[in-house]
Amino acid sequence: MKILVLGSGAREHAIVLSLLGEEAGHDIQAAPGNAGIALDVPVVELDANDPVAVTNHAIAWGADLVVVGPEAPLVAGVADELREQGIPVFGPGKAAAALEGSKTFAKRIMEAAGVPTGRAVRAGTLAEATAAIDEFGAPYVVKADGLAAGKGVLVSEDREAAIAHATHWLQHGSVLVEEFLDGQEVSLFLVSDGHTVVPLSPAQDYKRLGDGDAGPNTGGMGAYSPLPWLDETFGSEEAFTREVVETIARPVIAQLASERTPFIGLLYAGLILTSKRESASDNGIRVIEFNARFGDPETQVVLPRLASPLSQLLFAAATGTLGTVPAPAFSETSAVTVVLASENYPDTPITGRPLTGLAEASSLEHVHIAHAATRTAAASDISGASGASDDTLLASGGRVLSVVALGTTFTEARTRAYDALGRITLEGGQYRTDIAARVSG
Repeated sequence: MKILVLGSGAREHAIVLSLLGEEAGHDIQAAPGNAGIALDVPVVELDANDPVAVTNHAIAWGADLVVVGPEAPLVAGVADELREQGIPVFGPGKAAAALEGSKTFAKRIMEAAGVPTGRAVRAGTLAEATAAIDEFGAPYVVKADGLAAGKGVLVSEDREAAIAHATHWLQHGSVLVEEFLDGQEVSLFLVSDGHTVVPLSPAQDYKRLGDGDAGPNTGGMGAYSPLPWLDETFGSEEAFTREVVETIARPVIAQLASERTPFIGLLYAGLILTSKRESASDNGIRVIEFNARFGDPETQVVLPRLASPLSQLLFAAATGTLGTVPAPAFSETSAVTVVLASENYPDTPITGRPLTGLAEASSLEHVHIAHAATRTAAASDISGASGASDDTLLASGGRVLSVVALGTTFTEARTRAYDALGRITLEGGQYRTDIAARVSG
């Protein structure tokens, strides 16, 4: 197939690499991509958030499938325009993408579908937010209602910090103040064609900047998959995913379908496993949030373990035939990814600094790099820069790249990932050293 992948981050690079790994030999483009993605497939200078520009290019190129990576194009209605022109697209329309674009909408859908989640209050004023903050008590959970590029969520014991967070995001719209839920978090991807729902393998990500979950929330500093500790509570990964499909995913997909806003694409369920039980049948699974696309950095560890063709799964969802293809199969391999971030991330990252050692790191066995924010250096960029050359790449954003490693055990995968990271140089670069430590050795 001719497949157009929209986006420019490590998630999109992971999708591209998974598609390239298939025997079918697809013709793949990325738009707009980044310098790392451009090393693997052609990239197209294109505004991925412009429905008309994306559709015109897809038609001109003859795309058989468009895969939307980030959330912004979905909320902008890119998938709607593509579908109107008869182009198969993996990604929900604007109305269904509100499941991520509006946390208030997501809470309403969950309530209508009978899906277990924490209590929440929508606040449009600081007085309303403060009252809710005091009602729920510490730890305080305050979320921007709309898209916030991974920076809209605050979880803190500090009441003043919670109020300050609400004050900031109220300038951009409403906020949600939520009940704090304690427990292990799980990320589960679910593929849907609007009716049928198919789960992938779960992962766990690390949202805080520093080791031991210290520091501010980020877009994600690392992840691992699978989650062997799920067996302790649910008996097996399969039993867990089946429970989530039956009690959460199918009811949500059915509710959206009943409202004539079918969800076609990737439903990301951010879950927490609580000890709280409200009845004998309560399994303790609660929804923290929904996203309308693949998660980052979880995609980087889930897709390398996928033994089935990703293209078959995405195309079947896009064309309403998901029920006719085999369920996705996964290897027993352990996968770990660690994110390298720029200095001062997540506040105001310092960008434009050279990256060195990428070739050496990538040459290690069972290691690859998914680029998140890299660009090609110009002569003026590298003049006098230590270790830089004409083919040097520069960090162009906060989360710069994801080092992905596979192993027969998590100990082996972690050792490979951190060995590779030790060979990469980025002035001021930062990364966590405890990714997947809990499941290692």
